[in-house]
Amino acid sequence: MAKKFQELTIKDSFMFAAVMTDESICRSMLEVVLGMHILEVTVITEKTMDYHPDFHGVRLDVLAVENGTQRRFNVEMQVKRPKDIFRRCRFYHSGMDMNLLRGGIDYEILPDAYVIFICDFDPFEKELYRYSCRMTCLETGEVVKDGSTTILLNTHGKNPQEISPELLQFLEYVKDPEVSLEAARDNRFINDLENCVAAVKQDRNWEVKYMQFREMLRDEHEEGLREGLKEGRLEGLKEGRLEGLQEGETNATRDNIRGLMKNLQLTSEQAMDALGLSAEEQQKYLGML
Repeated sequence: MAKKFQELTIKDSFMFAAVMTDESICRSMLEVVLGMHILEVTVITEKTMDYHPDFHGVRLDVLAVENGTQRRFNVEMQVKRPKDIFRRCRFYHSGMDMNLLRGGIDYEILPDAYVIFICDFDPFEKELYRYSCRMTCLETGEVVKDGSTTILLNTHGKNPQEISPELLQFLEYVKDPEVSLEAARDNRFINDLENCVAAVKQDRNWEVKYMQFREMLRDEHEEGLREGLKEGRLEGLKEGRLEGLQEGETNATRDNIRGLMKNLQLTSEQAMDALGLSAEEQQKYLGML
């Protein structure tokens, strides 16, 4: 059952996307996650909540562009493990590149691109808080400098000493906002996040957008049901057609046996032998004569 608007936390994809439309918070989040300085960013808000035909569903992700460098950052909250999270990452990278190439940019000057998934599960099951992935040459072990990086964060990691305190507090906040707030009371970024969540909940426009988002999900679900029923009916017709053909063949063979018995005065065994039926088939047709 879908949550009520006032029950949402930063872990919910809608709330996360809403909070990240605040460009200063989005920039701070990127700095915490990537551990690097980020210039001012522009969040492409029209891409935040949309139905993507190519993706076959509703996407709630954050696309930010760094002013000056034009580096791209695609960030998404992942509470449940997708069917294939790694191909999903590949899809997001492809989408960012294709949007730029369609705009006329040469591939030689494609900006660096980052896909960041904040997961409430362990994608590699190695108990790390952060997994940083780049294309690597298997033979030499060298990183291929294609400008693409994938970051998979895990709120259930067990190596706090290997990440920054800021990232640890952020992931703890995502995992359980209520429990972690007290421990992070001196963390300005976490306080800003919590204040922004509260502000979104007081904004009637965001509440309306949440209702629209739920309607999109409902429409998607109903469309899936319709497609499933349609496929089921087609499959049923196929099965029915096959059963009909099989029944027709059976009836034709039975009538041929009867015709031979009547016209040539053959016994049932002789008639079935003449038709080349196996012993098993003869047993079947004996009960039908």
